[in-house]
Amino acid sequence: MTDTPINREVVEQNIQALDVPDLGKASIREIVQLVSNIEAKTGDRYVRMEMGIPGLPPAHIGVEAEIEALKNNVASIYPRIDGIQPLKDEVSRFVKLFMDIDVDPLGCIPTVGSMQGGYAAFLVAGNCRKERDTALFIDPGFPVQKQQFLVMGQKFESFDVYDYRGEKLREKLESFLSKGNIHSIIYSNPNNPSWICLTEAELQIIGELANKYDVTVMEDLAYFAMDFRTDLSKPGVPPYQPTVAHYTDNYVLLISSSKVFSYAGQRIGVMVISDALYHRKYPNLEARLNVHTFGGAIVHRALYSLSSGTSHSAQYALAAMLKAANDGKFDFVKDVKEYGERAHIMKEMFLKNGFRIVYDKDMDEEIGDGFYFTIDYPGMTGGELLHNLLFYGVSAITLGNTGSTKEGLRACVSHVGRDQFADLEKRLEQFYHDFPVGEKREKSREMI
Repeated sequence: MTDTPINREVVEQNIQALDVPDLGKASIREIVQLVSNIEAKTGDRYVRMEMGIPGLPPAHIGVEAEIEALKNNVASIYPRIDGIQPLKDEVSRFVKLFMDIDVDPLGCIPTVGSMQGGYAAFLVAGNCRKERDTALFIDPGFPVQKQQFLVMGQKFESFDVYDYRGEKLREKLESFLSKGNIHSIIYSNPNNPSWICLTEAELQIIGELANKYDVTVMEDLAYFAMDFRTDLSKPGVPPYQPTVAHYTDNYVLLISSSKVFSYAGQRIGVMVISDALYHRKYPNLEARLNVHTFGGAIVHRALYSLSSGTSHSAQYALAAMLKAANDGKFDFVKDVKEYGERAHIMKEMFLKNGFRIVYDKDMDEEIGDGFYFTIDYPGMTGGELLHNLLFYGVSAITLGNTGSTKEGLRACVSHVGRDQFADLEKRLEQFYHDFPVGEKREKSREMI
């Protein structure tokens, strides 16, 4: 084989040093460490698609509000565990204006990113009823959420939604829920990693079954309003961000500031608990945690134990960003459309060079362009593709890590600057030349 853009020996040495038996099962952070080590050794810059972190500047409204809060000495004061009132009020307004749902500010609670919100919600939901000891993931999904279950020692089941879209979703969900051991259904929408978006009909199915089987729905909205096929940016004007909350009161929404506001470094998100669920009493919570209600267990047991509140100054930042959005003064979707534009260009490069899009459809509609897309390559498993691409200066994570049953990779566009597009195209062209497929492969064999 011809020389590759990255020194093969250095790549192999670092893979061995990582001490992961199967590179295809390496975690996101392990791949990040691996690629960083190779870059440090070679001086070569990778096209890094492995980690879903923002690649745009933070919203200046938040930065200015946080600076002002720090000048007012909030850093010396513990925040309320359930959040400062201005933030709680703006979250309640936000979900009304952008989702068309009504939630008391009481149930709008800041968390140390959606990661902490999810951990707290999973922890409490898993202790509400003794007989309900298992969560159900609609996959593919965010790998670290399953890691959280591993850390907590809680059970979960999952299935890949690819073959169960539309009405097929009902029967598949019922096959799990009818067993009586499921306490929660967990999914992201738009989806990480596939970027599929559940339809209103599918969300209605989930909501109806949540009511029928009395399970809690955990809806991860890390990529709020980022299905750019529809304009969801105008407060109080339909269409709204789709949500299961229109079909059930058994819900917890996880809303992140990391992607849509590019405010990842300050680790702040919000958990929105429906009024009905917040006040619902569970006898097992009283026995287990000495508290009556779901909301009380979240605030005064889980969040208090995990961090005793969320960064005081960051709460003022998020409150300011939400207020500006609610008042129609800040189009928070406009800037992040850059991710969709990058995805469109990058997908074309991959497709032109023998790759295929794995999750390519939303029902009968083409998948949207957004923060992620999924790729495979004929004749290679996800692990093999990842391994081979590392020699060409391209990194990603395998779909197997996300609960997908498909072979391939998740590609994140956020940290691939437009200044790298020429390098990416050149590297993919060489990859296609070195690993020919279809007619190109046959011609290559004839030459041999």
